[in-house]
Amino acid sequence: MTKSFFHEPVMLKEAVDSLGCRPGGVYFDGTLGGGGHAYEILTRTAPDGILVGVDRDRDALSASRRRLAIFSDRALLARGNFADIGDILSGLGIKKVDGILLDLGVSSHQFDTPERGFGFSVDAPLDMRMDREDVLTAFDIVNGFPEEKLKKIIKDYGEEMMPGRIVRAISERRKLSPIRTTGELAAIITGALPGQLKKKRIHPATKTFQALRIAVNNELANLHDAIENGIDVLEGEGRFSIISFHSLEDRMVKTMFRSWEKGCICPPDFPVCRCNRESKLRVPVKRAVMPSGAEIASNPRARSARLRTAVRI
Repeated sequence: MTKSFFHEPVMLKEAVDSLGCRPGGVYFDGTLGGGGHAYEILTRTAPDGILVGVDRDRDALSASRRRLAIFSDRALLARGNFADIGDILSGLGIKKVDGILLDLGVSSHQFDTPERGFGFSVDAPLDMRMDREDVLTAFDIVNGFPEEKLKKIIKDYGEEMMPGRIVRAISERRKLSPIRTTGELAAIITGALPGQLKKKRIHPATKTFQALRIAVNNELANLHDAIENGIDVLEGEGRFSIISFHSLEDRMVKTMFRSWEKGCICPPDFPVCRCNRESKLRVPVKRAVMPSGAEIASNPRARSARLRTAVRI
């Protein structure tokens, strides 16, 4: 039986502070989780602020509905993908919002529910879908993708230094029978890597599992689209805040925010701008905000979190 949904919001105060919440404002939370950030946003925007909350995971959405029920029709919740922010808002008759928050990564509930297949601390089916109605699973990728495609996923999305060793081991194993569980896959990865890598702080399979999760859920493409589409639905001076959990996400957020701050993308040697791409954002704080030592001590999963905020101009 699936346990009740729990997710401890990371950098709760910092994230909600960054949005500059005010009464009467309209805010979009694209990763509801257990509703922790959403609850604080609705509290700060009382008595008439609106929160549009979205999640791909039905468990998360159900938990958030229960938690946010006290806010009645101030909380507009829907199942969906934050990449479709424009369509979601349009469907609700909302043209612009005053703030957008995305808390990327996997929720505590998803990690701690074995049948979801996100981790390897407990042997479970290879799944990793955030939306369990999606077709593609980690099982499909591990057992069905060609070696070169699988190697590219592990190298690019996991930033794994030895993807070739891992893929060769997977390929040999799947010739005998399908790799069905997280425990089986973790053992294959561990066996494929040199001894010195097995002594590091993180488990040898961590990067490969990250890569598979990103591929299953199309995470980087969705993040790219969410930023592009989100900028255009922000009111002037509206805030766009994103909490990321690994370097690929943080790099994309940083690069895209700064690109839209600069505007023009013409080559430096062009005497005048020809692209006519105008600046849409300003980035008031260039460095990412990190969780406090106290938060990391109480919630170790927060240690890799990075918060970046941009303002619509």
